[in-house]
Amino acid sequence: MQKLSTLLYLAWKSVLNRRLAALLTVLSIACSVTLLLGVERISQTARSSFISTVAGTDLIVGARSGQIQLLLYSVFRLGDATNNIDWQSYQKIAKHPEITWTIPISLGDSHRGYRVMGTTQDYFEHFRYGSEQHLQLAQGQRFSGLFDVVLGAEVAQKLGYGLGQQIVIAHGSSTVNTFVHDDKPFQVVGILQRTGTPVDRTLHMSLQGIEAIHVDWQNGAPPRAEDSLSSTQVSQMDLTPKTITAFLVGLKSKLGIFSVQREVNNYRGEPLLAILPGVALQQLWQLIGIADLALRVISSFVVLVGLLGMLTVILTSLNERRREMAILRSVGASPWHIFGLLQLEALLLALFGCVLGVIFLYVLLWLAAPLLAQHLGLWLVFTGLSHYDWIVLMGIALAALLIGILPAWRAYHHALSDGLTIRL
Repeated sequence: MQKLSTLLYLAWKSVLNRRLAALLTVLSIACSVTLLLGVERISQTARSSFISTVAGTDLIVGARSGQIQLLLYSVFRLGDATNNIDWQSYQKIAKHPEITWTIPISLGDSHRGYRVMGTTQDYFEHFRYGSEQHLQLAQGQRFSGLFDVVLGAEVAQKLGYGLGQQIVIAHGSSTVNTFVHDDKPFQVVGILQRTGTPVDRTLHMSLQGIEAIHVDWQNGAPPRAEDSLSSTQVSQMDLTPKTITAFLVGLKSKLGIFSVQREVNNYRGEPLLAILPGVALQQLWQLIGIADLALRVISSFVVLVGLLGMLTVILTSLNERRREMAILRSVGASPWHIFGLLQLEALLLALFGCVLGVIFLYVLLWLAAPLLAQHLGLWLVFTGLSHYDWIVLMGIALAALLIGILPAWRAYHHALSDGLTIRL
């Protein structure tokens, strides 16, 4: 134990004696550790954000297409549906004895790049995210009038909208819209609390409101000025939806999921697809996971480069330290002590790099947290080091010991052959 403490003391003094090279090596390792652990932390945050986007929903039903496509447009507001669902089909399926609630949604319009979604009051009652959390209003109330709209938190913040604001809906989901429904403006009556999900980037209105702005359109084209109906005229019409884009389903029992899914998929009225959100999310994450794996591989190579830099620094200093090693031999140090000294130096540099890297990680996460929440909807949770993090840090320390074998072995052989004077 005494010999070990002596070697640690000598290793520490040796590192201090070459403080500039040691500092650069430690910084190199620290940056690589920060990158590797940061990629994993952001990846886990993104994964949990994906999974928590929709909770408590047993099935999502839409026109027959692919599982991921249906998930993307119905939950993440990305892409468009291949077809709509007939309103009669929706009503018939919604009356299934195993179904407790449904949330119909109608997509296809936008406002300044943000998606508009038509739905019912059931959306506020039954839609959940995260750990079974319900939607909450930060300001105002739910939509009740025909031309009321409730904004997601990001929409209100980015566009600077408040209660009472008059907004115009554009036809289509493109950021550049040719046609706008400027003859029938909507009024902001509520703003939802931030959820960290696509809800924040959505404008919510009634299904009847969606019908109202399209009631006088013909074949996807706006009416002529003389044929346009006013808001008052439209409000007196029957605005029962003819079609919807998709609907979310909640069941009485989880045991009935597969039987209801099979019945919907075999529905004879029109080709429909019912998916399990969890399964579709896993498939989507597997696709995205390829990029995640690539980032981890790149980060691992960055760590390797940092460790190779440490090896270069130690090897470069060996020739300058041969007299030092010879003096240590003269006072009783064995070749194995010299070997251990070089190993400890490598370990110390790696450990300092790991500690500094963890500090850098939490500082960067603290600085990046509001930006990630605001721009990407990713909510970072500040927790201690995970099991994975400890494995990575121990792996780096072990790699440093393995890499340190080469300079330690060379120092060991020099210690055997050198005396108090060095042959030049």
